Amino acid sequence: MKLWKTILAAAVLTLAGSQAFAARTDLVIGITLEPPHLDPTAGAAAAIDEVLYANVFEGLTRIGPNGEVLPDLAESWAISDDGKVYTFKLHTGVKFHDGSDFDAGDVKFSLDRARADNSVNAQKALFASIDTVEVVDPTTVKVTLKNPQGSFLYNLGWGDAVIVAPESADTNKEKPIGTGPFKFQSWAKGSSITLVKSDTYWGAPVFLDKAEFRIVPDAAAAVPALLSGDIQAFPFFDPDSVAQVKDDPRFKVVIGSTEGETILAINNKKPPFDKLEVRQAIAFALDRKAIIDGASAGLGVPIGSHMSPASKAYVDLTGLYPHNVDKAKELLKQAGLENGFKAMLKLPPPSYARLGGEIIASQLRDVGIDLEIIPVEWAQWLDQVFTKKDYDLTIVSHTEPNDIDIYSRKDYYFNYDNPAFDKIIAELNLTSDDAKRNTLLGEAQKILADDAVVGFLYELPKVGVWDAKLQGLWENAPIQANDLTKVKWTD
Repeated sequence: MKLWKTILAAAVLTLAGSQAFAARTDLVIGITLEPPHLDPTAGAAAAIDEVLYANVFEGLTRIGPNGEVLPDLAESWAISDDGKVYTFKLHTGVKFHDGSDFDAGDVKFSLDRARADNSVNAQKALFASIDTVEVVDPTTVKVTLKNPQGSFLYNLGWGDAVIVAPESADTNKEKPIGTGPFKFQSWAKGSSITLVKSDTYWGAPVFLDKAEFRIVPDAAAAVPALLSGDIQAFPFFDPDSVAQVKDDPRFKVVIGSTEGETILAINNKKPPFDKLEVRQAIAFALDRKAIIDGASAGLGVPIGSHMSPASKAYVDLTGLYPHNVDKAKELLKQAGLENGFKAMLKLPPPSYARLGGEIIASQLRDVGIDLEIIPVEWAQWLDQVFTKKDYDLTIVSHTEPNDIDIYSRKDYYFNYDNPAFDKIIAELNLTSDDAKRNTLLGEAQKILADDAVVGFLYELPKVGVWDAKLQGLWENAPIQANDLTKVKWTD
């Protein structure tokens, strides 16, 4: 009897010990913005990819944590000598979360859908160079381009290029079905989005069984949520709140880089902003250091054109428009606006926009430009500013990677039109040599700076704060993502 009690006690202790030392498999992540819907192929909001990219949806390629192109649903590819034909070999045994099989037909459907005349893809231009998509066999797809495109494999790694199934494409906004390591479980509107581990995932299994993306729009609520343990990670944390947690050993504070060019966007065709002198006056009126200190806790890196300082193609043009109130006033006088003018500044919800807007309004007031500040929600911003171009000025971070080509798009909300710039972008699309591409990108940056197309402010820093026992979250943000495929708890 005593022997059985001893054995039972030992068994209980062993079980208790294994439970005590087993690593956690759940995670609650704080995000600032709620996605408008859950389909990366049908919306421009970064919040969509922050939840779903690499977790629920996958593409032929994917972007890694250092901005590198990696194979994903395509295990390999071959490129023709003329650079126009890409033949992709697909992984076998891949299934969508509804149990349907993934094959070459889904790739053709997704790419044809993204580039169709009636496409609602926010980055439709990514697919403009595609001429044909052919199914060679169930595991082989041949994509023929109209012309060589050096960035084609990179473009296929965007969230906008993920592969979806024809059976579920129309319902992905509310019930996303992909091929990734996590599947969608639920969406409590205004509160959280929950993903759970997919038991049928084709690739390396993930460590987490469950990940909840908790929506915390109020920066002031983030710190208490961390301190209480309700939320264990904020991959994109408010820079102004870092001081409250940076000395707490329970947390890691990780400051990395992003692809987020933070700009004072200008409606280039709306008077008086259609005058170069007015846009240049705004550029001289902006004091980047004061804006960075006030809206980015001093962590942003100043920029003078649309390129991340982390890029090999970056050209430092911040000295082109040093803060100079007198020069700004002189340019306004040259434009016939010596008495100044009034304009609207529409500000989306992020703190960098709302705080930066107050600072910029004060700076422009010093040169005679009186701004009416209009706060808008993201849905309003996407409708009024991004789609209908109903705005004078706005502040936003363009977090899409390597997206300088947006200034060549004729229907883009900047309303910018410069044939010389367009010619450089067209040549860039035909160029695969890295050195030549960097030269062209430098020329493109210079044109945008000279034209003062927008007010170039700073590169948005990626400030992450998470539990010290968490591993695998990205330090940098080369793409809009919270990739959980390598995230795990340590003892």
